[in-house]
Amino acid sequence: MSTPERLDGRALIYIGIALLTWSSAYAAIAHALGSFTPGEVAFARLGIGSLCFAVLLLFKRVPLPARKDWLQLAVLGVLGLTVYHLCLNTAETRVASGTAAIIISLIPAATAALSALWLRERLSVRTLTGLGIALVGVVMVVLASGKGVKFEPMAALVLVSVLCSSILFVGQKPLFARNSMLGVTAFTFFAGTLAALPFGLGLPSALLHAPAAHIGSLLWLGIAPTFIGYIAWNAALQRASASQVSSFIYFSPPIAVLIGWVWLGERPALLTVVGGAVTVGGVILANARKRSPAASTATIAATPAKQH
Repeated sequence: MSTPERLDGRALIYIGIALLTWSSAYAAIAHALGSFTPGEVAFARLGIGSLCFAVLLLFKRVPLPARKDWLQLAVLGVLGLTVYHLCLNTAETRVASGTAAIIISLIPAATAALSALWLRERLSVRTLTGLGIALVGVVMVVLASGKGVKFEPMAALVLVSVLCSSILFVGQKPLFARNSMLGVTAFTFFAGTLAALPFGLGLPSALLHAPAAHIGSLLWLGIAPTFIGYIAWNAALQRASASQVSSFIYFSPPIAVLIGWVWLGERPALLTVVGGAVTVGGVILANARKRSPAASTATIAATPAKQH
């Protein structure tokens, strides 16, 4: 029996888990790049995630997706995981962090556009307005954080990551209806890991010389933002539309600021707080559902008439 497609409480919990783990990935990537190349970080992250999925599938006896879907899933895995992580990791070594944060925040808009074209999801003016407002809030948060913002040619790598991530989110969505969510997610990781193998051939040698802290960053990346994060995200994607779920990615910069405040004592500036509020308002507007006339009529009919 298929799950009704709605943004319910369980979907919001899944989204929260994904965002919290993903928000920690950027710092972990930057830390790991101190000893490993972008390709090695990508291969290690996907490889650790794939090992976790292999163990999970073995113990839960989760079936693999239908054979007819293997080619599509392999392409999605290579684009949405291998290419995405290679480009993002490389960008972190060459692109200003603020620039990357702003560009990566285009994922919700790109996913919404792709959902409308590929999945025929209807996007209301309210949804598009909310996405735009949330993006403005993200830009305010990033600018107030003092991160470097400089648009340069290498920023195109981040744009490639945005497109690849959107393709993965939208492309998986129809496959959940006829396959296990865990099976679909695991298969994309297996394909993504194999494609990343040529870029991680130097990993064994690098591991011998890397400090324990950098190796720990790789382990964290593979388990938390990758294995746990993608399971939670796809569980939410299974329950709600791709455009709805992806809109919450706008919360990543405000969450990162909040983590810095609680963990490192970095008090946010007034513009950061205002930007965070704008982001929250935009996401709420984007996901607000207009009440149908039928529902409104039913509510009025069910309300007892007042005595005069």
